[in-house]
Amino acid sequence: MPEQHEPYLRPTPTVDADHPQVQRFAAEHAGDGVPPREQAVALYYAVRDGIRYDPYRIDLSVTGLRASTVLSNRYGWCVPKAALLAACCRARNIPAAVGFADVRNHLSTERMRQVMGTDVFYWHGYTSIFLDGQWVKATPAFNIELCEKFRLHPLAFDGRADSIYHPYDLDGHRHMEYLHMRGEFADVPLEEMRATFDHYYPRLVEAAGADFDADVAREAPAS
Repeated sequence: MPEQHEPYLRPTPTVDADHPQVQRFAAEHAGDGVPPREQAVALYYAVRDGIRYDPYRIDLSVTGLRASTVLSNRYGWCVPKAALLAACCRARNIPAAVGFADVRNHLSTERMRQVMGTDVFYWHGYTSIFLDGQWVKATPAFNIELCEKFRLHPLAFDGRADSIYHPYDLDGHRHMEYLHMRGEFADVPLEEMRATFDHYYPRLVEAAGADFDADVAREAPAS
């Protein structure tokens, strides 16, 4: 493995690939005796659909963002889910980074729109994985049930091409716009994230404790 990939193989405070629970989860879902690409694909779907997306429980602490924490909780928002996928890949000796972008999200709940005061989601998290000689992006945030309720294209991942949000939903409505790519990191740049969130989302704490699934059920389009 090239020396420049070593930081993306080591455990970090949030990408705790050496945690026993992460190690077990990665071993259970990656499969034995299969190529790295197939392992990464299997891990992507295990994190995407095995961990429920919940943006109401944002905890900007090392513990709150840690891969093993989201695995214990079985829920998380985009950043800790991306950290978990990166940790699982590293646990299988596959280089992985945590990447970030600012996106304009045309799909959110009324509560999120009120407390955020904007449709721009700063520091949206994804995972970048080194497979077959190239880095590819994977976005494990939205579990399949959420996509079905809001009529979104579920994000597939084959380990060969980038898997990032679709610009439109199944009905042709605007869904996601990528505004700015912030880069890819060995660990979550927590202090920078905190500063951005404090500046742009001073009311975000008001969503804490609310029931995201209940809001989704109430606001999702009728089938």
